Amino acid sequence: MVAGINLSSPKSTLLPNHLSLGDPNSTLLTGSPLKGLSFQLKTRRIKNFSLVVASATGISSNGGGSGGRFYFNITGFPFPLGPFLNRRTIRTEAVKDCIWLFEQEQALGFSSVSTNIRMTIIKLKSGGLWVHAPIAPTKECIQLVKELGAPVEYIVLPTFAYEHKIFVGPFSRKFPRAQVWVAPRQWSWPLNLPLEFFGIFRAKTLKDDDMSTPWADEIEQKILSSPEVGIGPYVEVAFYHKRSRTLLVTDAVIFVPRQPPECISKESLLASAKNGLAVKVLSKGKEVPDEPVVDNKKNRQKGWERMVLQILFLGPSNLLEPNASFAQMSQKLIVSPIVKTLVFSKVPEKVKDWIDSIVRDWRFKKIIPAHFAAPINASSSDLLAAFGFLDDLLGESYVTRPSLSLLFTSLLGKAASYFPPDDMRTLSSLDDFLVSVGVVKKTVSGRKRR
Repeated sequence: MVAGINLSSPKSTLLPNHLSLGDPNSTLLTGSPLKGLSFQLKTRRIKNFSLVVASATGISSNGGGSGGRFYFNITGFPFPLGPFLNRRTIRTEAVKDCIWLFEQEQALGFSSVSTNIRMTIIKLKSGGLWVHAPIAPTKECIQLVKELGAPVEYIVLPTFAYEHKIFVGPFSRKFPRAQVWVAPRQWSWPLNLPLEFFGIFRAKTLKDDDMSTPWADEIEQKILSSPEVGIGPYVEVAFYHKRSRTLLVTDAVIFVPRQPPECISKESLLASAKNGLAVKVLSKGKEVPDEPVVDNKKNRQKGWERMVLQILFLGPSNLLEPNASFAQMSQKLIVSPIVKTLVFSKVPEKVKDWIDSIVRDWRFKKIIPAHFAAPINASSSDLLAAFGFLDDLLGESYVTRPSLSLLFTSLLGKAASYFPPDDMRTLSSLDDFLVSVGVVKKTVSGRKRR
């Protein structure tokens, strides 16, 4: 996943490695000349291409705008991730003196659709900090980390996904003594670039059930790595913090809260509440009123419900009246419809083995994902219920659990993984198209016997 591509002839001149335009203490991996910033560009020649990767941090010379929240971000080619200039950080304590959650808003490009992105920090027995899935290292964010009063020892990238990858490099530069660890089989699209293009250097690779990691006595790990999904493998590392009995995942499961996360701005919520083009297209032929949106609790809630349905389904059946579909998708542990349809349904055997291994070895009572609500009070039965659709895909002959457990989780799973059929139509059509052009694998429909 490339932030910017500069097409050039073989005789073209590469950009200089460093452009200083102001405050020498401010750094930014970008190609845009902003006054008062110092820019560092990573370039590399590949045949007739000069690649410019824009993925890092910008702190303004006056202290970072509103509370040190300025962050210039144009990463995510061809789908950039916002906000582009300002990111508020919210810190909460999940486990007293042990686990903290740091959240920022993350928007899809120039749209009005946002969700939260989460970094989790665990304090180790050594007194150092273990950082899971870094977020944008604004001045405010780094100050909130430093207020914990402990050194950052390890920075962990638990996935291949660029929405988490792009922040690892700039975050690690704020803590140069910390070791960086990354999930295996990293890749990017449309060009498969090395980690150095994202500002990640001298990183160590995570291994499945590796007891040699420096945190192995406190945090265990299990890797889902599947090459068969489509144009690239799906890779996610689950972690288990033994002392707090907490399971950490990235995108495997989510829990949509009724109310929007605090980090999402009221401006974003109200923009989503407006009856724009998406609402008109997905209104089922009903008349869509064109009226100004007043800032009140009802409209902010409507904006949040519309955001959630678009994030989960891409094209839900009815954005004009989102309440019914939102109610079915919120307040329970589920696998995101997009991840279920485009990823997990393609490789159900690998996913099931991963989940069964997690349930067998880890007695967790809380789950912390990288998006939506956290921490979630959930146990093994809740996780199995969320993945109940795997049993439907693989059949009863693919059994690795006792029959009573299978029956219990199967019944719960059908309820937990139920998605409104009307809302699934756009996603199902997209899946059919991607399968037809060879981007993703066809969903498994047969049954494998053991």
